[in-house]
Amino acid sequence: MTTAKVLEYLKKHGQLLDREIADATKISIDDVRASLSELSASGDISRCAVTSYVKGKAVEGFQCRISGHVPRPAPGRKPAAK
Repeated sequence: MTTAKVLEYLKKHGQLLDREIADATKISIDDVRASLSELSASGDISRCAVTSYVKGKAVEGFQCRISGHVPRPAPGRKPAAK
């Protein structure tokens, strides 16, 4: 159940940290990490370990995105080919 919810949230919002997913979906961080491990093992997502520093303290986490997902180009003018 949580795996499907996590996958849908990633599809909708793109690349996110595990903490951001847990906060937004109201699922515990341990359940989110277990779901991310399952999704990564099945090849549905790409996951990498990251270390961020909050007020000088190291915080370990995972950054995830849908496998093979290429975001759409940003709106606006593009440079012309020369």
